[in-house]
Amino acid sequence: MVLFKRKPVRYLPHPSIDDQETDVWVISEANEVFTSYDAYLDRMDFFKSKKFTCEVSGRSGLTYFDALRSEQAGSREIDEAFPQALREPVLRRVQFSTTSRIDNLVEEVYNDFKNDFYPGELVTVILDDASRLNGRVRDKAKFAEVKAADGSVAREAFSRYFVRLIDRPDEEALVDDNHIVRDRRVFTKLMLRSFIKNTVTREGWNGAPWIVKPEIAEHFRIDTNVPPHLRHGHKIAAKKAEKKQQNLEQGEGMFGIWQPHKLPELKPAPKGRKNHQTSQQPVQRTIEVQIPPPYHENYPPQPMPGPGLLPRSWDHMHPPPPPPPPFDHYHRGGAVAPKEIIEPPPPPPPIKYPIDDLDVEPVRDGTHRPTLKFVTKEQCIDRKSMTHVIPGLKSENVVLLLETWNTLNVYCQVLKLDSFTFDDFVEAMMFTSHEVECELFVEIHCAVLKQLVLSENDDDGAIQISLPDLPDPDEDEEEEEEESKPPTPTPEPEYPAKRTRSSLHKVQFAEPEPEPAEPEPVVPHRAAEMFKEYGWIERLRKRDLTHGGWELVMVGLLHQLSGRPRLTETCNRILSHLAPLDAEPTIETARIQYATMDINLRAEALQIICQLFLETKTVKNFLEEMSNTMTHYRKVKIEHQRARKDALAKLKELQIERRLLAPEPEKSPTPMPELEEATEAEKGDEIDIISIPDSEDEEPVLTRSLRRGSDRAAERKRKREEEQERKEKAAEAKQNKGSKEYQKVLKQIEKERDRIEQAEEQILIVDGDLREADCPRTRVLGKDRFCNRYWWFERNAMPHGGLPDSSTADAEYANGRVWVQGPDEMERAGFIDVSDADKQAYYRRFQLTPAERKKMEEGSTNLDSAKQWGFYDTPEELDMLIGWLDSRGFREQKLKKELNLQRDAIIRHMEKRAAYLAPREKSEEPSTRMSTRIKTHVSDKSHRCLKWKNSTALAELGRRHIDPVPKPRGRGRKNHVVEEAQRTGMLPAHPAPLNRQGKPVTRQGTRYNF
Repeated sequence: MVLFKRKPVRYLPHPSIDDQETDVWVISEANEVFTSYDAYLDRMDFFKSKKFTCEVSGRSGLTYFDALRSEQAGSREIDEAFPQALREPVLRRVQFSTTSRIDNLVEEVYNDFKNDFYPGELVTVILDDASRLNGRVRDKAKFAEVKAADGSVAREAFSRYFVRLIDRPDEEALVDDNHIVRDRRVFTKLMLRSFIKNTVTREGWNGAPWIVKPEIAEHFRIDTNVPPHLRHGHKIAAKKAEKKQQNLEQGEGMFGIWQPHKLPELKPAPKGRKNHQTSQQPVQRTIEVQIPPPYHENYPPQPMPGPGLLPRSWDHMHPPPPPPPPFDHYHRGGAVAPKEIIEPPPPPPPIKYPIDDLDVEPVRDGTHRPTLKFVTKEQCIDRKSMTHVIPGLKSENVVLLLETWNTLNVYCQVLKLDSFTFDDFVEAMMFTSHEVECELFVEIHCAVLKQLVLSENDDDGAIQISLPDLPDPDEDEEEEEEESKPPTPTPEPEYPAKRTRSSLHKVQFAEPEPEPAEPEPVVPHRAAEMFKEYGWIERLRKRDLTHGGWELVMVGLLHQLSGRPRLTETCNRILSHLAPLDAEPTIETARIQYATMDINLRAEALQIICQLFLETKTVKNFLEEMSNTMTHYRKVKIEHQRARKDALAKLKELQIERRLLAPEPEKSPTPMPELEEATEAEKGDEIDIISIPDSEDEEPVLTRSLRRGSDRAAERKRKREEEQERKEKAAEAKQNKGSKEYQKVLKQIEKERDRIEQAEEQILIVDGDLREADCPRTRVLGKDRFCNRYWWFERNAMPHGGLPDSSTADAEYANGRVWVQGPDEMERAGFIDVSDADKQAYYRRFQLTPAERKKMEEGSTNLDSAKQWGFYDTPEELDMLIGWLDSRGFREQKLKKELNLQRDAIIRHMEKRAAYLAPREKSEEPSTRMSTRIKTHVSDKSHRCLKWKNSTALAELGRRHIDPVPKPRGRGRKNHVVEEAQRTGMLPAHPAPLNRQGKPVTRQGTRYNF
C-alpha cells in the first residue's frame, strides 16, 4: 500500500447519494467518489504532490499514482520470484509476530526456513557420490527428538523428503536434511524482506504485531483475529496497571511508617490438625487508597518526633495532619470517591494436553500422513501406485481376505493346518489351474468343512452348526392338493349401518379386489440337481472330498445357506458360477467351475464357512482352554515378578554390605631413595641410546652407550618387582579376613544379578505366551485423529513369524504389514461430516472444516469408509507415520505409544517379508527344467503358494485333510502274509500309488508330494 508520512494513505468513505441523477467525480486508482468538483480538485492536487512512498521498493518523493504503479510492479515481480511452496508457511510464521524491526524479523524467518523444505518446492539432491540432481519435493515427514531413559538425546530431530527427480521421471529419492539443498537465488534475505513488506502490515504503536493483509490471509485461510493479549487496548491497560503498582509500592516504601493503624499482612496458616479453625483460604492483598478528611482550621497540630526518638509502639500515636486541600475541596467539604480501575482480562490459560485430536491446532508445515499403498486398482491414484494391486479384487473384499487369513492362522491348531503368510494365501486364492492342485487352497477348505460336520465314526457324524431347512418336495405336493380342492365360497359383503338404495346397489355389484400374486423367485443356478446320489452332509461325513468332492460339498452348503435372508443374495451369486444354468449339474462341473472362480467369489465363499466354523463347539472349547491357559500364565508371571522383587531387595542389602566391607583405597607408596637414583640412572642410559638422524635421507646413527647398561636395567627391574610383591603380600596378610568376606559378598551379588536376569527373561517369555494365547479377538493398535484404525495382525493370537515347524517357516513372517482401515459411518458422522453449525464453529477456529483438514493432512491417499483399506510395508514409512502422529491428542497419543513399543518387531518382519518376496538372482535359479507332453507343468518357483505343505495334518492324522480315511484292515491270513513280507523286505512298505484307471502312476505328469 502507498505510504504518506510513513503511514498508509487513509481513503475517504463513499458519500451517501440519494438522487441518482447527481453528477459525481471519481478517482478510480483510490476508489474515491466526490459530489463536489472542488473537493475532487483538492484531492487530486493532494495525490499529485510528490510526498508519497512506495512500500515495496522504499522509493520516496513520488506522486500517489507513481507510487501505486511502482508498488504494483514490485508486487508482481515478488510474486513471480518468491517460491510458491514457501508463501503460506512464511506468512503463518510472520502472522502476529511482535518483532518490531523488519530486519530482525527477516533474520529470524530466514534462519527457520533455510534448512526446511516443503512439498512442491524445487530442490537439489546430493547423492552419496557427490553428484547433484534437480527434483521437486513430493512428500515430507518430521521425526521428533528421541531421548533415552537417562534423559540424554538418543536421536536428534530430523526430516525426510521424497523427491521426484526431474532428470529421471521414473525415480524418486528418499533423502534427509544433509542431502538436500535449495538454490541460493531462490530464497534470499532480500527477496524474503520484499515478500514480507508486500504481504504484511503493522500499526505504529510500540509492540504492535505483524498482520497479513486481509485479501492474502483469506486466500491462504490464515486467521486474522488478533489475540487479546496482543491488542493495543490490552497493552495500554497492562502498562497502566504496572505503573499504578509501581507507584503503590513506592508509596508504601516511603510513607509506610506513617500508617500505624494498618494491619500487617498475614500469610496463610500452615496445614494443621482437622480441628484447627484457621481458614485455609489464601489471604488476598487489598490496597486501600486513604482519602484525607476535610481540612479544618481548628485541627490540632501534632508534633513529629525526631528520627532518633521514635518509640517502640506506634499504637498511641496518630498520623500527621494532611496538607490543606485545594480551594474547591475546602468549599465542598466532602471526600472524593476513588476511581475504579478496570484491570485487563487475563490471557487465556494454557491448554492442558492431551485433548481431543481434532481440537489440536493443525500443523501447517507441509507435512502429511505418509502415502498409503493399496491392493485394489480403484483406490490407486496413478500408475506408479499399482505395484501391489491384486488383479480383479474389489475394495470391499479386502477385509474378507484379511479376516479369513487371520481366522485360519489363529485357529490353525484346531484346524490342524500349517501357518502360512498372507502373500501366499492371496496367491493361492488367485491360483487357477485344471491340472495342478494348490494344496494350500484345497487344505484350508477341507479343514474348515470337516469341522462343520463330524465324521461318521465320531458321534455318528453330528452336525456342529445350525442350518436352515431346505424346501421339502412333500410340501409342494400338499400345496398342489390344496389348489385342486374346490374354492372357498366368497363371503357375503358387509352392508353399511345407514342403508340407502344407492349404497345397497353399490355393495351388491362391487367386485372383490384381487390379491396381488407374488412373483415366483427365479433360481439362477442348478445346485439342487447336483445331489442325486447322496447329499452333501452324507458326503462330508464319509470324508469323500477327492476328485471334486469338497467342491460339491461347498455347493450343497451354500445352497442350504441361501435359505437365510442375509446370505441369499451372496450364495445365489456364488452358486450361479458353480452350478450355472448352461452346464450339466455334475461333480465335474463343480470342480471345474471352482477352479476358475473369481477371487471375489472365492473370498466370499471362504468367509462364509469360516464364520460357520467360529460358531462350532470346538472353537468355544478352544477359547475356554486358552482362557485357562492365560490364567495359568498370569500366575506364572506373578511368581517371576515376585522372584525378581525379592532378588532386587536382596541385591540392595548386599550392595550396602559391600560398601561397608570394601577395602580402603591404598595410599600411593612413597618412592624409596635408591629407587629414585635407579630411575635417574635409567633415564641417563636411555638418553645415550637415542637415535639422532642428521637428515631425512640418512639413516639414524646410534651414539656410544655405557657398557653393561642392559644388565643394570634388568637388575633394577627385578628389584622393583620384588618390592611390589612384598607390598602385596603385606596388604593381603593385613586384610585377609576382610577380603574373604568381601569376596563372598561379591559372589552373592553376582548370584542375585543372575537371578534378576533369569526372572526378567522368564517374564518376557511368559509375555510372549500370553500374547499368543490371547485368541478371543484381534486387538487394534489404535486410531488416529480421523478415526482411521491401524492393525498389525501379528500383535496377538499368533507367533510373529508363524509356526516354527511350518513348511514355509523359512519366510519368518506372517503378514509383515501395518494395515490402515478407514472410519466407520458413526465415527465419520460424529467427527468429520458434522452439522453446518459445528462446521462454521470449526472453521472460525482453524479456517477449515474437519473434512478439509482430513484431505489436507492425509495427503492424496484418503480412506473414506471402513470398507477401504491401505497398508505400510517399509520401515521408512513406519517411522514417517510415527513422526506424523501428534501426541497432544488422546487417540494418537495411545497409537504412537503402541507403535513405539512394537516398532522393532514390526520393522524386523517387514524386512523379512521384503527378503522373502525379493526376486531370486539368475545364478540361484536351477538351470535345468522339465517339460511334459501330457500336462502343462507349473513350477513352484514362480508360485510360492505351491511350496506350502500341510505337515501338521500329516504329523497328527497321518494324511492330509483331502485324503480319504483308510478303511480298517482285517486280521486274516492274507493280510498277515502281506505284513510279514513287508517286514522281511520282500514287498515294499508302501505300494505304488494308482491313478484313476487303477494303473501305477509314473513321474511324468503327476504331482509330487514331498
